[in-house]
Amino acid sequence: MLLGQDAPTTEDHAGRKQVRRLDRVIIRFAGDSGDGMQLTGDRFTSETASFGNDLSTLPNFPAEIRAPAGTLPGVSSFQLHFADHDILTPGDAPNVLVAMNPAALKANIADLPRGAEIIVNTDEFTKRAMQKVGYAASPLEDGSLDGYSLHPVPLTTLTVQALKDFDLSRKEAERSKNMFALGLLSWMYHRPTEGTERFLRAKFAKKPQIAEANLAAFRAGWNFGETTEDFAVSYEIAPATTAFPAGTYRNISGNLALAYGLIAASRQADLPLFLGSYPITPASDILHELSRHKNFGVRTFQAEDEIAGIGAALGAAFGGSLGVTTTSGPGVALKSETIGLAVSLELPLLIVDIQRGGPSTGLPTKTEQADLLQAMFGRNGEAPVPIVAPCTPADCFEAALEAARIALAYRTPVMLLSDGYLANGSEPWRIPATAELPDLTVQFTTRPNHTLDDGTEVFWPYKRDPHTLARPWAIPGTPGLEHRIGGIEKQDGTGNISYDPANHDVMVRTRQAKIDGITVPDLTVDDPHGARTLVLGWGSTYGPITAAVRRLRTAGESIAQAHLRHLNPFPRNLGTVLKRYDKVVIPEMNLGQLATLIRAKYLVDVRSCTQVNGMPFKAEQLTGVLEEALHGH
Repeated sequence: MLLGQDAPTTEDHAGRKQVRRLDRVIIRFAGDSGDGMQLTGDRFTSETASFGNDLSTLPNFPAEIRAPAGTLPGVSSFQLHFADHDILTPGDAPNVLVAMNPAALKANIADLPRGAEIIVNTDEFTKRAMQKVGYAASPLEDGSLDGYSLHPVPLTTLTVQALKDFDLSRKEAERSKNMFALGLLSWMYHRPTEGTERFLRAKFAKKPQIAEANLAAFRAGWNFGETTEDFAVSYEIAPATTAFPAGTYRNISGNLALAYGLIAASRQADLPLFLGSYPITPASDILHELSRHKNFGVRTFQAEDEIAGIGAALGAAFGGSLGVTTTSGPGVALKSETIGLAVSLELPLLIVDIQRGGPSTGLPTKTEQADLLQAMFGRNGEAPVPIVAPCTPADCFEAALEAARIALAYRTPVMLLSDGYLANGSEPWRIPATAELPDLTVQFTTRPNHTLDDGTEVFWPYKRDPHTLARPWAIPGTPGLEHRIGGIEKQDGTGNISYDPANHDVMVRTRQAKIDGITVPDLTVDDPHGARTLVLGWGSTYGPITAAVRRLRTAGESIAQAHLRHLNPFPRNLGTVLKRYDKVVIPEMNLGQLATLIRAKYLVDVRSCTQVNGMPFKAEQLTGVLEEALHGH
């Protein structure tokens, strides 16, 4: 079995079954979109996090709310990689596949290495179900799975039998088969059970019979693993005691971390948080989460469309709130005019883009990094906007704070580019102490800031801070600070409407200089051996790139790595860093958008490695690409 490094097998405390110690494992749950695979994966992940393993997850689900049952497009899966050491990705290939039906098996079998374990729900392998996905004969009987460790389990039958004493119809009882599977896998990998039991009781608090039925199915799955002869070995993966600095940890998804980061930013700025948003996959969870936190001064507005959402957020920013709008790529396109208005008004506004496959509606539930050029240039006129990109699910918290810092300090809209992989994936996150959070407090202007030649004191809304070039932020209704806003060009200083060509030139160049002058940290390069090749990434490619670099260094190769958080402006030392290396490779989940920007700005002939299949890079794939770059011409 290809389950990582394992120690000699030992007997468990009961003396009946063997326990094998592993350093890591990759499990994928797969079934119909109505089979509860995401819930099953979430619960297994939560218990794994509480046990202390490092982990990384990859949920993968259809775009349809309920795709046709038993079809390949309707397969939903959840992959979890957990280990006793620091890991970076959800893993390239599952060691264990739980397939709830023929479609789930067929959709995922190509990803499994030979020797992997396959647990199949044999009750679903009917002739009709197999024909629906193109199986002429049963794969459980035709020898096509001989290279794997196959565990045929009648999950549906066993679940219904376990719930025979409950007053449930067969269809209602069958819905708990995912809990039976969860119980079986929890036994196999010695996962805690108390958290899942508490979760089920809370989730079905208003339906106690359903709660007890799910608990019974969960326990039956555990007991089945303990008693059946088909599972002779269970596995232990020790907690990752050396992977984490001391602190309090929790498992967190990218969208949840981002929501918490926005709340923390508003508290650190001492400003109310206003979210104007229209639901869109994969950003909607941020709206859902923020709507739960009115006690922190959060106000959420679910608008009738994308344009109304950002319009309300910009209005809230004018009124003195930390204004935020959340969306994905198609929504950014619709919001572009109002983003340009925010550039003109020079007000702080966060535009959170959880990128997905495009163009147009594209691939709503798949990941991509193809909105970088839209974020950089996707507005009419010269409308520069800072761009910040998190690199892991937990890093979405810090990225939200950083985006808020820039927006508030420089009075500008800021684009935060996450993506579906980060948004839905999860990993352990160390909860920071409030003392560790940055001070984002803002001083509103409360009095006139300019003296005319005749000695009159007036308020000039575009009189700038000499260091940041930020204009003053005056709350509407402040006596004596009334001023005009709108999209027509402003006169430098006074903010009056101006059509003067020379003034327009000044304002355009000043807005650009403000963005160019934003203070961002220098780029840090990981180069312990004085390499001649650099791999440069941004956003969610961090995990696969770092895993590939680790593999190459373990094999004795010398390669450097750097990762960009700030994409506009770039770190000031980026040009110097690039010129230190003979070769620069940029992996991206697009057709080379960062590579285009780097070539144009720094005249460096970078090598572009691209992928647009809706899935994150695999570490093995990038290892091959980087190896070729190291030794090719």
